[in-house]
Amino acid sequence: MSNYTSSTPARTSGSKTVAVCETQPVTIEGIRRLLRDHTDLELTGEAPTLPEALDLVRDAHPAVVIVDKAFGLPPVMDWLHMVRGQYPETMAIVWGVSMNEGEALRFVQAGASGVMRKSVPPEEFVQCLRQVADGGTWMEEGLFQATERPVRHSRSNLTPREREVVELVEQGLKNKDIARIMGIRPGTVKIHLKHIFEKTGVRGRFGLALSGLKEKGILQYPTV
Repeated sequence: MSNYTSSTPARTSGSKTVAVCETQPVTIEGIRRLLRDHTDLELTGEAPTLPEALDLVRDAHPAVVIVDKAFGLPPVMDWLHMVRGQYPETMAIVWGVSMNEGEALRFVQAGASGVMRKSVPPEEFVQCLRQVADGGTWMEEGLFQATERPVRHSRSNLTPREREVVELVEQGLKNKDIARIMGIRPGTVKIHLKHIFEKTGVRGRFGLALSGLKEKGILQYPTV
């Protein structure tokens, strides 16, 4: 039996509903009080665990769900995959006390529309909710500094096989998985990556994934 808490909406039909999956009850109460000052956003439910949060999304269909990174990287990524596949109308935001570039990228690849640290100012937190609820993305400034590195060339000069490798790298797949999908050896994947880095000027698979997400508009900085 689920122990999540669902609130009955009391605002106008134009309000965007927000659910929270959080390990700290005090943090949830802080979010609740913050949103009371913003009539366009409403906390519609809260859950203490990921399974209960999935039940909450299923039953309440919130516009946005905030998930605490403290539940663990693999569990949160699996949860994001499930929500994206089963309830695509709900957008997810992952936040945590700390967040590095690699973790943020993996959350985005798993389906998060927003990534931020818990140290963001209240006004930026609210702006993040609004932007994600409206179908946009929010990546806290500074988390993806690698996207600002200059790229010497576009991807137009990549071969079809090289572009296929890039697509799979952007999905977060490792060389052995890429090799299996493409029917080639892992060593051949390494050769393709070497040529891709030389042609694009991007450093490493991390930078390659970031630049690809940015080109597609999946990875965007906040609008002000």
